[in-house]
Amino acid sequence: MARAARERSEQERETAAVTARAWVGNLRRVSGHSKWATIKHRKGAADAKRGKLFAKLIKQVEVAARQGGGDPDANPTLRTMYQKARDNSVPLDTIERAVKRGTGELDGVSYESVTYEGYAPGGVALYIECLTDNRNRTGSEVRSTLTRNGGSLAEPGSVAWQFERKGLVLVPSAEASEDDLMMVVLDAGAEDLDAEGDMWRVTTDPGDLNAVRDALAEAEISFASADLTMLPSSTVAVTEPGTARSVLKLMDLIDDLDDVQDVHSNFDIGDDLIEELAG
Repeated sequence: MARAARERSEQERETAAVTARAWVGNLRRVSGHSKWATIKHRKGAADAKRGKLFAKLIKQVEVAARQGGGDPDANPTLRTMYQKARDNSVPLDTIERAVKRGTGELDGVSYESVTYEGYAPGGVALYIECLTDNRNRTGSEVRSTLTRNGGSLAEPGSVAWQFERKGLVLVPSAEASEDDLMMVVLDAGAEDLDAEGDMWRVTTDPGDLNAVRDALAEAEISFASADLTMLPSSTVAVTEPGTARSVLKLMDLIDDLDDVQDVHSNFDIGDDLIEELAG
């Protein structure tokens, strides 16, 4: 039993190290208020290699079409999800079929939106968004993943108040100067512009995300991602290496669940600690 415990401990350390190495470049100079939202962009590349990202994006398109209709011009949420799928190289015919399943033109599974709230080690808040055809299965998977990895499921409303829905656009710094970018996005309705490492982070009201995206395209300024997210109003500092390792591991495990579409968190792990975990 002691040997098995040592092997599990070594495996957990390696998992955290791999996660940290994947994120370390993205976390440099990133503010704690949006670390998770910002690094999700590049984490998605690894998800795509496993085929997970495509499946999640297709499900999001289908649900958006079911809830608001199949015309992207009349359904802002569908337009956002449609463009997000295209940005991640989901084939156009695959997206169109998802839209038709959502509108009922093709047979498909009926998904519903469900959210879970919880805590990771160190008191880090988690807000988990899911699309599922079986609430019991999804709830069991989320609860089990939390409790087996030092977290806990919380009562509805105990965490949600700490997060706010926002549009988030990431623009490579090389694409535009701060003044030029500010002129474009503020005129389109952006709320804030911040520098984060090699990216500009543009924050918008959810309803203004597509307008900002269109303004960037018209100005021929390329962007890395444009998506709706949940940003925390405050953060929880994680300074102890063991706790940081556990938080990163739990975030990865939840994010990898098939029914989980997005997991939002308010952790703030310092750059030096991330470097240490990546070593």
